[in-house]
Amino acid sequence: MIDQQSDMAAALARVRAVLQRRPASGLHEDAPATARWDGGCRVTARHANGTEIASDMPTELGGSGDLITPGWLFRASLASCATTSIVLTAASEGVVLTALEVRACSRSDSRGLLGMSEADGRPVPGGPSALRLQVRIAAPGVAPQRLRALVAQGLRCSPVPNAVQQATGLALQVDIDPA
Repeated sequence: MIDQQSDMAAALARVRAVLQRRPASGLHEDAPATARWDGGCRVTARHANGTEIASDMPTELGGSGDLITPGWLFRASLASCATTSIVLTAASEGVVLTALEVRACSRSDSRGLLGMSEADGRPVPGGPSALRLQVRIAAPGVAPQRLRALVAQGLRCSPVPNAVQQATGLALQVDIDPA
């Protein structure tokens, strides 16, 4: 594990050196996620490399209930991205982790998904009303306050948590196929 963290730290140092010399080389288009409707509430999301993840809704909302939901994929993305950024931060700082687990939790109101409104007419939001990350981390000989600071730094650099915290805008383009 120490060798892996050393390798990561060396790789990150190389990338930082390049980006300091040529900041514009850090700008890039991210790999798109393409979702295809498979009937019912089933959707298959595909990465450009061919990886696919299928999702469905719970039976109460018309799905089969046998696959993960898109909301869970969102939380998985949030937790995975945060975990990766914390690991990279630890490697950069020479902290050897022995455990790291990030749990993304949320609270949602299904009325929002259905386009319903509150009694006063305000629309119920379709997304989660509360998000939280629970981090469990261990690194022998490292003070708790340093680990908390390391987690905070990792989250400041983490793309998915940043997209949520900064409320990244969403541009929409609709193309209509001829009938």
